[in-house]
Amino acid sequence: MNTTQYIIVFVGILSGSGLGLLVGFFWFSKGRKVSDKVQSQINQKEQELNKVESKIAHAEEQIKTAEAEARATSKEILSEAKIQATEIEGKLEQGQARLEEKEKSLDEKVQEIDRQRTAVEAKNQEVEGLKGELTDAAEQHRSALKKVAKLSQEEAKEQLTKEVESEFSTFFAGQIKIKKKEMEDKYEEDAKNIMAEAMQRYASEVATESTSTIVQLPSDDIKGKIIGKEGRNITAFEQATGVDIIIDDTPGAIIISGYDLARRYVAKLAMEKLIKDGRIQPARIEEVVEKMRGEVGKMMIEFGKRATEELGITGYSPELLKIIGRLRFRTSYGQNILKHSVEMAHIGRSMAEEIGADPQIVVEGCLLHDMGKALDHEVSGTHVEIGVEICKKFKIRDEVTHCVAAHHEDIPIETAEAFVVAAADAISGARPGARRESMEAYVKRLKELEEAAKSFDGVRRAFAISAGREIRVYVDTAKIDDLAQEKLSKDIAKKIEDELTYPGVIRVNVIRERRIETQAT
Repeated sequence: MNTTQYIIVFVGILSGSGLGLLVGFFWFSKGRKVSDKVQSQINQKEQELNKVESKIAHAEEQIKTAEAEARATSKEILSEAKIQATEIEGKLEQGQARLEEKEKSLDEKVQEIDRQRTAVEAKNQEVEGLKGELTDAAEQHRSALKKVAKLSQEEAKEQLTKEVESEFSTFFAGQIKIKKKEMEDKYEEDAKNIMAEAMQRYASEVATESTSTIVQLPSDDIKGKIIGKEGRNITAFEQATGVDIIIDDTPGAIIISGYDLARRYVAKLAMEKLIKDGRIQPARIEEVVEKMRGEVGKMMIEFGKRATEELGITGYSPELLKIIGRLRFRTSYGQNILKHSVEMAHIGRSMAEEIGADPQIVVEGCLLHDMGKALDHEVSGTHVEIGVEICKKFKIRDEVTHCVAAHHEDIPIETAEAFVVAAADAISGARPGARRESMEAYVKRLKELEEAAKSFDGVRRAFAISAGREIRVYVDTAKIDDLAQEKLSKDIAKKIEDELTYPGVIRVNVIRERRIETQAT
């Protein structure tokens, strides 16, 4: 081996030694750092362990304290339970004693009842024996009377009956007449009291409906828009609603005229909507009017619901409720028909309860009695006939339908409820302020009353008084005697009923006056 090779080997050994020293130093320093980190974690875990041990010790102390408190509380509860148990045992013993006393008292009462029953049975046997003896004695008495009078029992009864009838017939007839008059007076007084009480219990407001409705305008300038070019807008509005629009010099208002309240109400809503919207033209008018008709239809159902809820009636279909609600837009002599029907129902209920009739039938009959007036201008027939058909269509029970059919006595009244409905109708329509009529119709009705009375022979003069609720007739005494006077009053009343139309009741008063004057000279 030459020198160069030795040098290379030596250099290699030195390089390996240095490298080994470097590697060893590196691993030594790294191990030391790891050891320090592990030691730090160990110290941290020891601290946490110490804290846990401290918490465990504290928890053990709390457990011991809770156990001590629980033992003390359990002793108190046990003591109280023993006291309550003692009290309950005392009450049970007292109750047991009372029950024993009651059982003893009941036994004594049962024994007493048995003794009384035995005594009653003995008395009954004694009474039966006396009855038998009395029957035998009566038979012996009748046999003795037959032998003496030579008449049988039936012949004696018949003879006695004839003698009593012959002797007391006049007396009995007078007594029957007196009793009949007393009963009539009593029933009339009771009827007056019942009707007066019913009217007093339901005092409704006095309200009338007119044939026109006023619509307020924000300014007079809007009148030109309502009329439109060559009157196209107002013509379209009148054709769509079926009412008349009156535009005059009245500031800030126009008048909607028409006899149909429902149409007037639709027209009023539509006009207010158009004025608020500002677009007044034929196409828009038709659209708004149709929409308002739908709104009024919903209002009719709501009016019907309110009426039935107020009267406690359930089970009516929406179609029937709508017909009832339409009565809110109908009037009779200025009286709103729906309000009139509801008022009738309250009055009728009071009267039905007083006389023992069925209040529910009366209430339904009163509410539905004028239902035909909601459709009478659309369907042929009287409002009574239409109302009956509506009741049959919606399967209203027969008792209520009879009340509707008979409330104007178009058919004979067969039930007490129908009488009450007819009476309530007369009361509600005849009360002061309930109805009104135009001056022309009023004067015409009074003249018709007077002419009906003057058409009879023997009548000298006739005057309609008390707003047409009484007709006072003066007769010729030479032609009419007392008997004819009574017959004449009935004939006049019948003619008024058959030929004239009038609200309420009309009293016919026939006066026969005879004066004789003599001069002494």
